[in-house]
Amino acid sequence: MTDLSQLEADLSAQIAAAGDLSALEAVRVAALGKTGSVSALLKTLGAMSPDERKERGPQINGLRDRATALIAERKAALEAAALDAQLAAERLDLTLPAPPRRKGGVHPTMQVMDEMVAIFAEMGFSVAEGPDIEDDFHNFTALNFPPKHPAREMHDTFFFHPGEDGERKLLRTHTSPVQVRTMQRTNTPPPAPWIAGGQEPPIRVIVPGRTYRKDSDQTHTPMFHQVEGLVIDKGVHMGHLKWTLETFIARFFETDSVVTRFRPHHFPFTEPSAEMDVGCDRSGGELRIGQGSDWLEILGCGMVHPNVLRACGVDPDVYQGFAFGMGVDRLAMLKYGMPDLRDLFAGDGRWLSHYGFSAFADPNPASGLS
Repeated sequence: MTDLSQLEADLSAQIAAAGDLSALEAVRVAALGKTGSVSALLKTLGAMSPDERKERGPQINGLRDRATALIAERKAALEAAALDAQLAAERLDLTLPAPPRRKGGVHPTMQVMDEMVAIFAEMGFSVAEGPDIEDDFHNFTALNFPPKHPAREMHDTFFFHPGEDGERKLLRTHTSPVQVRTMQRTNTPPPAPWIAGGQEPPIRVIVPGRTYRKDSDQTHTPMFHQVEGLVIDKGVHMGHLKWTLETFIARFFETDSVVTRFRPHHFPFTEPSAEMDVGCDRSGGELRIGQGSDWLEILGCGMVHPNVLRACGVDPDVYQGFAFGMGVDRLAMLKYGMPDLRDLFAGDGRWLSHYGFSAFADPNPASGLS
């Protein structure tokens, strides 16, 4: 009994003298670890007679329990002291200003789209919008796409599973369906604000929005942004189209020396159709619009096909029109020097802090913003 009393006194003194958690842990291991002093006593119980075990067992187990309780108590005291010291060392000075918060920015795509809308608004265009999920009629048939046109196939268009009526909805491949909805005439109120129904010519709208195609590389993404334009009136011709686009390019790229050329092309929904190039200079690793002897394709355009006018309830013998479409993301790349289209959709905050725009920046009159 005298040995147990002395061992308990020694352990109590060592526990009380432990100045930090690591020292206390060393005391615990020395006493209660696998080879500790108290653990060694517990191992001797198996070799004792029943009477000795009955007498010594409670004494040794009691010593173990009391040592465990003392260690836990000392550990709580040391942890409280450590926390008090940490709080004293890391005291917060409430008189100091708060750390600066990270500022958001306007995405280049949205900046460019706003610039384009502002420029066309000055030329008398209004904005029309439509649904991202379309049907075959508005996305293809009304736009004079033949039944077996490649754009209808799965390799180009995102189709949904057929509905109960067998029709497959799709993610629109261009914003042209909104032009169809704008031209369609109906005597019933439109069920949604994006259906312009009942609007009679003259029509002058631009259609900004998201579009979707199965394509992904340095200059293509499955989801991208377009701005399309539509003008329907009496006596409209290619000269009006040329002036509209040249005026836009000059304002958008902030230059008066714009040189353009129109190359014959084919689009199902326009006739004649053309692709528009602008003169540029690519020397020195920079792109300069209105300089040099190189050419850069900017957009597609043409006179609205008579079949499209008929499908939308417009008499092609009375009204003519032109349409054009351009990629917002590509124009952002050209104007602000972005090398990879995919970066616009990567969601990297560092990229946005470099290429983004302040929401409170002064307007740029040259870009058409005011």
